[in-house]
Amino acid sequence: MIKVHHLNQSRSLRILWLLEELGVPYEVIAYQRDAKTRLAPPDLIAMHPLGKSPMIEMDGQLITESAAIVELICAVHGPQMIPPLGTPEYIRHLELMHFAEGSVMTPILLNLYVGLLGEAGAPLHPRIQQELTNHFAYMESLLRPSGHFVLDDLSAADIMLSFPAGVVARLGREAEFPKLADFTQAIQARPAFQRALKSGGEA
Repeated sequence: MIKVHHLNQSRSLRILWLLEELGVPYEVIAYQRDAKTRLAPPDLIAMHPLGKSPMIEMDGQLITESAAIVELICAVHGPQMIPPLGTPEYIRHLELMHFAEGSVMTPILLNLYVGLLGEAGAPLHPRIQQELTNHFAYMESLLRPSGHFVLDDLSAADIMLSFPAGVVARLGREAEFPKLADFTQAIQARPAFQRALKSGGEA
């Protein structure tokens, strides 16, 4: 059985959601952030030097990095969630799997950390906000009429992009990016997503 090392209020919720969508049995090993620092606890760091979540144990191996975990789980348990190799859809899938933890997360994390600086970070805010706007607009342009990013049904890219898409609502920018807001609402209404929230202690 897959073991998911799940840190509360983290991107590992995506892994629980994916497993629920696929009906794959799993065990949650839960960790709580430090109330003051918001950092991972020592017992998660003991599992891996970086102390990051998600981590899974699968077939006796510890695996980190969200996109790698999603790719692996889909390859074994949900191949229908990855487009066929050699198709234009596969190229878009590959691009967005990396985009979800690469390009788009840079301004999201900068916005978070610079915001903690108060007035000292004010000179950086306009540039960061412009980068957020550019990346959210790009994501908005990629959504298909079906409401998904790559296929006309749920795919691995939707799982990965659910986190940055959800940031739009957390920043109160739904009116600017209505398609992303609708995407997030549709995701959160899925029964498997609701089960993942409960499984991760976030409901």
